[in-house]
Amino acid sequence: MKTLVKLLALILGLVGIFVVYDWLRDNKIPNFAGTADLYVTEDMGPEDVVSSLESQLTVLSSNRLRKVFRNKDVASFMKPGHYRVTTSCTSVYVARMLNNGWQSPVSLTLAGSLRTRQEIARKISRQIRLDSLSVYRALEDSAFLAPYGVTPETVFAAFFPATYDIYWTASLEDVLDRCRKASDAFWTDDRLSAAARQGLSRWQAITLASIVKGESNYKPELRKIAGVYLNRIDRGMLLQADPTVAFCYDYELKRVLFRHLEFDSPYNTYKYAGLPPGPINVPDDYYIEAVLNADRGGGNLYFCASPNFDGTHVFAKTADGHARNASAFRKALNNRG
Repeated sequence: MKTLVKLLALILGLVGIFVVYDWLRDNKIPNFAGTADLYVTEDMGPEDVVSSLESQLTVLSSNRLRKVFRNKDVASFMKPGHYRVTTSCTSVYVARMLNNGWQSPVSLTLAGSLRTRQEIARKISRQIRLDSLSVYRALEDSAFLAPYGVTPETVFAAFFPATYDIYWTASLEDVLDRCRKASDAFWTDDRLSAAARQGLSRWQAITLASIVKGESNYKPELRKIAGVYLNRIDRGMLLQADPTVAFCYDYELKRVLFRHLEFDSPYNTYKYAGLPPGPINVPDDYYIEAVLNADRGGGNLYFCASPNFDGTHVFAKTADGHARNASAFRKALNNRG
């Protein structure tokens, strides 16, 4: 009898150890070696998740992972999103992560060439789970844009170049909210005062910054270029900025010619005085800083590309001086064939 009791006790002890170890393996002991970025969509199931994980890292026990997914009914509760699975993750944690939508943010970088709504839509859709066509249509929707204080024509002002940590499943509203928050943080009282000293509002400064961006990416000259345009504004001169003409043609021109200058649009600064109604691209913060701290150069009113073809410009205070600079550039261009 004692032997039977001891045997039963041993069996129960072994069962208990097995149960505890089984629980520990799923709940406390990591089941992965490596790191995986898991992108889950609505049409995926638990087996798709297992396959994706196996292609990116080592799953120590795929069968245990499948068992946990069944026990936690991942097939019914799994939410779309971007999830990061690491060496420290257990099977149960991954199941709960998927069921509760505990996403890991992705980086959304808004920078570079953002000159058209199409470019913005493509840039966003390549980084988060938004369809480029739906983004483009939203950027043409006046009602959608109204809460952000912009229209389809002035939509570039709704964006602020930066890198944002954001969920892969974020909406366009989420993106615009983050941009507005970043823009508001940038526009401190000191910067608003700097804009006012240049005779500009916040939005006018952004618009002028977009023109400067259209002219050059050579940082040492940006303040002087901004100064030229501010000098022309002060004198009531037309800005005559080629990038605004290129904007009128959706940046499809290889070169701005005299016939293009007749395009009838308030964005054409060869025909209409002052700044255009809104920005012609999304300017980076250093272009805005160039406007706020413009170098007026003692009254420079003109600039043209340098005949050295090094990306720099030559500046002039008079039309005659500008004509000589332009002639030198044309001559250098002709010499190049």
